[in-house]
Amino acid sequence: MLTRNAARICLLAMLAACQPAGTDGDGQAEPGTSATDAAVSTGSATGSGDAKDEAARKIAEENDLYTFGYAYPAPVAGISGLKAVLDGRIEEERAALTKEAGQFKAEAQANGFPYRQYSRDTTWSTVADLPGWLSLSAQSYVYTGGAHGMTNFDTLLWDKQADRMQEPTALFTSTAALSAALRTPFCDALDKEREKRRGAPVVRSSDEMFNECIDPLEQTVILGSSNGKTFNRVGLLVPPYNAGPYAEGSYEVTLPVTQAVIDVVKPEYRDSFSIGR
Repeated sequence: MLTRNAARICLLAMLAACQPAGTDGDGQAEPGTSATDAAVSTGSATGSGDAKDEAARKIAEENDLYTFGYAYPAPVAGISGLKAVLDGRIEEERAALTKEAGQFKAEAQANGFPYRQYSRDTTWSTVADLPGWLSLSAQSYVYTGGAHGMTNFDTLLWDKQADRMQEPTALFTSTAALSAALRTPFCDALDKEREKRRGAPVVRSSDEMFNECIDPLEQTVILGSSNGKTFNRVGLLVPPYNAGPYAEGSYEVTLPVTQAVIDVVKPEYRDSFSIGR
């Protein structure tokens, strides 16, 4: 049986894949790329399940070095500060990808091995658009020439009243307190999904790889809503290797907000939460 440390060592050799194709939502293509503009629908990760967003901006570029995709939903366009943040990330990620892919291609040519086109794609989706908050989640795919690609997640919370970005966990008294409030229901729900995928019961163990109860706060935390008024759901997005082998893929666990969760919300944010059903 492999240990968790052994699994992490294996993970270092495996990074992420995606195959986007050629556009910038501004209608500008880089030299040598193909480009078209398009709108996409993005669903809510832990929201009501019926919310759909057209993309305010979608980029899909392809050239000899890489494919690069980035999209964010319509609610972002109405918040100038948030739009500036994500537009800045687009430029930063494109520049980093160009540099990294160029260096690797030069190394491949110098050493006589084939260059495999790098890929990076990020799509932001609306989780909850509330009177005072906009909650977003992102799924990213990265490929850097290895055996396969990797899925990762991100989270973003915009405080409309303060007009600034917050970490979802910053609304709570501490990450340790939130972890304690979520840990048991999170691990119970995760084990049920593990059992479905594996076709066998999960016997928890700290020694057996991928059978242990993992820390929910080491995953991507997103705040969701089913009522459109308050946060009454907490989502935990778990990338490959955190809860199971690569073949099992990623996991998403959605939990109702309980009194235990509300008890660890900072007093100034209590009105933004309600118990979920």
